[in-house]
Amino acid sequence: MPAPGRLGLIDDTAGSDLATLGWNTPESIPLLWSLSRAPDPDLALRTLMRLRASVGEDWAEIDVLIRTRPCFRGRLFAVLGSSEALGDHLVAEPVTWRLLDCDDLPATDEMSRELLDAVGAVAEPGAHGDPVHRASRTGPPAVVALRLAYRNILLQLAARDLAPAVEDEPVLWFPQVGQFLADLADCALTAALSVAVTEVLGDKPFEGRLAVIAMGKGGARELNYVSDVDVIFVAEPADATSARIAGEMMRIGSLAFFEVDAALRPEGKAGALTRTLASHVAYYQRWAKTWEFQALLKARPMTGDMALGRDYLAAVSPMVWEASEREDFVHEVQAMRRRVESTVPAGLRERELKLGSGSLRDVEFAVQLLQLVHGRVDESLRVLSTVEALTALTAGGYVGRDDGANLTASYEFLRLLEHRLQLQKLKRTHLLPEFDDLESMRWLARAAHIRPDGDLDAAATLREEIRRQAHRVRRLHEKLFYRPLLEAVARFDKDELRLSDDAAVRRLSALGYAKPEHALSHLRALLTSKGRRGQIQELLLPTLLEWISRTPDPDAGLLNYRRLCDEVSEHDWFLRLLRDEGVVAERLMKVLGASAYIADLLMRSPDVIRLYADSANGPRLIEVDPDDVARGLVASAIRAQDPKRAIAVARSHRRAELARIASADVLGMLDVAQVCRALSSVWASVLNAALRVVIDASVAERGEPAPARIAVIGMGRLGGGELGYGSDADVLFVCDPLPDADEAVAVRWANTIADRVRKLLGTPSADPPLEVDTGLRPEGRNGPVVRTLAAYAAYYRQWAQAWEIQALLRARECAGDDQLGIAFLHMADEIRYPAGGVSPDAVREIRRIKARVDAERLPRGADPAMHTKLGRGGLADIEWTVQLMQLRYAHRLQTFHNTSTLQTLDAIGSAELLSETDVSLLKEAWLTATKARNALVLVRGKAIDQLPGPGQQLRAVAFAAGWPEDQANEFLENYLRVTRRAKSVVLKVFGG
Repeated sequence: MPAPGRLGLIDDTAGSDLATLGWNTPESIPLLWSLSRAPDPDLALRTLMRLRASVGEDWAEIDVLIRTRPCFRGRLFAVLGSSEALGDHLVAEPVTWRLLDCDDLPATDEMSRELLDAVGAVAEPGAHGDPVHRASRTGPPAVVALRLAYRNILLQLAARDLAPAVEDEPVLWFPQVGQFLADLADCALTAALSVAVTEVLGDKPFEGRLAVIAMGKGGARELNYVSDVDVIFVAEPADATSARIAGEMMRIGSLAFFEVDAALRPEGKAGALTRTLASHVAYYQRWAKTWEFQALLKARPMTGDMALGRDYLAAVSPMVWEASEREDFVHEVQAMRRRVESTVPAGLRERELKLGSGSLRDVEFAVQLLQLVHGRVDESLRVLSTVEALTALTAGGYVGRDDGANLTASYEFLRLLEHRLQLQKLKRTHLLPEFDDLESMRWLARAAHIRPDGDLDAAATLREEIRRQAHRVRRLHEKLFYRPLLEAVARFDKDELRLSDDAAVRRLSALGYAKPEHALSHLRALLTSKGRRGQIQELLLPTLLEWISRTPDPDAGLLNYRRLCDEVSEHDWFLRLLRDEGVVAERLMKVLGASAYIADLLMRSPDVIRLYADSANGPRLIEVDPDDVARGLVASAIRAQDPKRAIAVARSHRRAELARIASADVLGMLDVAQVCRALSSVWASVLNAALRVVIDASVAERGEPAPARIAVIGMGRLGGGELGYGSDADVLFVCDPLPDADEAVAVRWANTIADRVRKLLGTPSADPPLEVDTGLRPEGRNGPVVRTLAAYAAYYRQWAQAWEIQALLRARECAGDDQLGIAFLHMADEIRYPAGGVSPDAVREIRRIKARVDAERLPRGADPAMHTKLGRGGLADIEWTVQLMQLRYAHRLQTFHNTSTLQTLDAIGSAELLSETDVSLLKEAWLTATKARNALVLVRGKAIDQLPGPGQQLRAVAFAAGWPEDQANEFLENYLRVTRRAKSVVLKVFGG
């Protein structure tokens, strides 16, 4: 006889328990091997000992059946080794063991009769034809009786479902289990409704009509062993009586069977529990969201007045199939999927069967989306269950045959694991055990009839199979929408069903393409690329299209991808990189669908795409040192033969650097301050290179040394190191004649140099503009472009106006002769940080100018709340506030000698001139407005300051600013809230 250890029995009491049972003889070996195949043999044996004690004299009959009836033995051992809860039920209800004999599962009418009999329910004529059941047993006794009857039927199903793991029994396939459980739920709630009618009405007749509509898995007849049962109530009339009956039915059902949930009703938990049919129809016509139509895919009359339920279904079903015509239909569905997935903690996603990546919900969402897209014109897709829908989608050519079969197999495998986990304790769960919990994984593997594979034990085999299936679901989820589209535009196996052009256009339209015919032509062009490129495109496009669909503008994303492929058609590395580096492809698709600005840059600087890859230290996009870029830009430019060629080289470096910075920005790798510093650095580098090459060219032309030194002083955002994508470079040109040079000649020469620099940089090109703005110079646009250092000093000391002093607060050397630039700043310090502070008159003048700016500078028609620069709490408000405080306090606070808005705000907080809260509000507003303003340029490709209202453009701006696309309204609300709060601080400071 095999030792207990060989049977998988490791409990210390196993040997004595077998002896007590009399199973330690050679005749007992067959049943012992059956016991060893139970998912948990020790649990099965322990529960058998408890059952033996519970049934008393019946044990002899049970023992005979175990020895002689393999089907009974298989069911009993499988249940006891799989489910503690059902084992406890067998022990607590000694006669229930007889239900495990080899009879077939009860039919639906038998289940209904058993549950109705448990509460003494009988049918009586309803007021409008359909019978109404009324129970004679109510209150707690009814709940107990219903629970026992329901648990007995559940035991029979579980035993039949689990037995093949122990004995050679026919397998119950997943659809059979789900359908049986759904039918059982229908019967159970019919009985619960009969109790509710009696408890609410007593002996009074029910004059109304009440239909219960099954939703979710119950509606689709693919229910779990332990699952919420989602319902909707339709009543005629929808009065207090119908609502009380519905509420009681839910209460009784939740106590006796499973949680009954009506949260899918119109307006959710805030809505009325019962509504008339007309009220339901009115709600769905006027107010329903896309997800509510998606939920109605599974609607099915369940119990109650079935004629009313059928009327409900006939009224709302047409609206379901029109849902795909709604604006942003697919984006809303996919956004909901992402929101659901985001609720799962990162550490649990690999173990989450229902909601994680590659989970059951991925399959269900994908299938429902395809049903909604194509079911409008193809009635064969109007089926309820996920498996039936996959079969119909495959038969119609909307899903590839292999993909449909594989996805069905993966779905059924994951649902099988879900069922086994729930049976263990009859608890609602979707969470796999920890993968390193070998005992739990081994139990689950055996319960799911998974055996060791080669060198792997059962636990390791299951672990690998779970990962393989989740990966397959993720891969197929990406292919599901797009592979048939590619088959529609390319030549594939003629035996395969293919989407028609109309179906392809319909799917693309539903997937968010505003011009699906154009998208289809782009796909044709990509797939018909010559040679190996077309084959790689065929491999890549399903995944690329999935990623593009997650961006705000799939049309632009696909067009940009096609244009980019055309631009790099001679570069073999491009498609290989996308094929071999998934992270590069995903990042590139996000960028192409989010930013016209970056897409245009990448067309001319495609090598930047190589930086989308990761190195051992992280993303290569942020491994670049801006100082190294600056040195390389200047060195490359000055090696050129002539100024035009040098500027072209500088532009090329700048273009690549802008593409790198903007890509890292959209991909969330750089914060606002880092973006601004990097943009300021590259602008300063271009100025430095341009100035040097123009001076060198002038010296070569003159045949003599330069008569003066020249420095470029950054002003405004350039001086503060806070440039945005759409910012011009505000500068001052300063010169200093050499000792032996004629000053007038030197100044004329310097003006010539400055003019040539500005013209060369301002030459129109396909790149973002390089506008050098000297409007902040003394006397504004009426003054000379270049002055000597002495002339600047004389002017500022004698004639400087308040706005000119304010402008100097952001002056910083950025190009040209460093010593001259520093000398200028020392001179400027005397003006902007004078001993004793600036005069009260200057402060009053700044306040007056600010009031005038607020009143007059906002563009006509602009919304003051949405203008990022001049609007309420926008950039101008924050920067003027900081600069006013600098003017007032910088003479005594060295930390205020700073050109950066953010750093000066930190200094203001440290000096406690404003509260920590006020400083925080100003900083948040500056960062928010800067991020929004940058996002506007990234999306539109040109400088723009006004945020759009709700709609497509706002979604694109929000996405570029780092917000999920489905949170565009939240992005706008956050912007308005942050800037409104900041404005209150601005008013406090400027109000004195």
